[in-house]
Amino acid sequence: MNAIEKKSISKPDETRTFPKGKLDLVSLDGVSFGKATFQPGWKWSESLKPIQKTDSCQAAHFNYHLSGRLHVKMDDGTEKEYGPGDVGVIPPGHDAWVVGDEPVVIVDFNGMTHYAEIHK
Repeated sequence: MNAIEKKSISKPDETRTFPKGKLDLVSLDGVSFGKATFQPGWKWSESLKPIQKTDSCQAAHFNYHLSGRLHVKMDDGTEKEYGPGDVGVIPPGHDAWVVGDEPVVIVDFNGMTHYAEIHK
C-alpha cells in the first residue's frame, strides 16, 4: 500500500450482469470488493453455472449480508442460511439461492474478482 485511496461501490469500476443478478466491483491496491444483488428466484446452479462452466461455485467468499436471505449448500451436503447482519465464510464447492421474495444484497471481500466472468 503506497497511498491513501477511496472509491465508491455506487460508482463501480465494473458491473457484471447475469440472469436475476448483478455484481458491482471496485478494486483498491489489488483487492477487489464486490457488491452482489441476487433477485428472488436466483440460484447459482441456474444463473451462473452455464457462465462459470463448473459443477458448483468454486469461489471462496468472505462476505457481509446487507439484505435478503441466502441459502448455501456445500458439495458435501452441509447447509447454512444467511441474512441481514450476518458475516459468512463460504469455501469453494457450493450452490446458493435466494430464499423468499426479498433481493439478497451482499458485499464480498474475497471471492468476486472472477465471479460471473464468461468462460469459453
